[in-house]
Amino acid sequence: MPLAPTVIPPRSGRSSRTVRSRRAIGAALAAVLAIGLSACAPDPVSESFLSGENTGYVAADGAIVEIPVAERGEAVDFGGVTEDGEPFDSADLAGQVTVVNFWYAGCAPCRVEAADLESVWQDFADQGVSFVGINTRDQADTAKAFSDEFGVTYPSLIDVDTAEAKVAFAEAVPIAATPTTLVLDKQGRVAARIIGPIEGTSILSTLVKDALAETS
Repeated sequence: MPLAPTVIPPRSGRSSRTVRSRRAIGAALAAVLAIGLSACAPDPVSESFLSGENTGYVAADGAIVEIPVAERGEAVDFGGVTEDGEPFDSADLAGQVTVVNFWYAGCAPCRVEAADLESVWQDFADQGVSFVGINTRDQADTAKAFSDEFGVTYPSLIDVDTAEAKVAFAEAVPIAATPTTLVLDKQGRVAARIIGPIEGTSILSTLVKDALAETS
């Protein structure tokens, strides 16, 4: 004779609808918590750098990419306010080769590359080359403290509140990792990209020299 199914009534007088409702609420809270933790998590470059897996590069289409002149898009117009409260407009750099470095103070590989970036800046400062940092997470005081600690003398835009500068580059080259360093040609187009710390001065110096030598 087959056994009849056992029905277990809700404990403490709770209905099955209440149990399901609380389960749904719990699942929703878990999802919100997961999103919050994800938003606070380090970006992939910093995470891999801190874990010792590699030098901080993100597995992508290559850590260093040079873009042929014929394949470059439009000039990138970007601006904002520097850590010193000064307005900045890329139009002021017309005709110059520009190095743009995306960074923030808590980014481990950003700290490692700071001295090398400053060194390349000093080497080319009088050759029609400008350097601009774009700080994606910090307020001005934190950015200034970083520059003082690491001897960085070129300006950085404080982009955390508006993302104005980051959005300006989105169409030409989305910034998916920090640090990312771009070399813009004399027309303001993205000519090269380095994902992760620049690791010494030779590669960035070569990219800058190549951009300076271009006539178109």
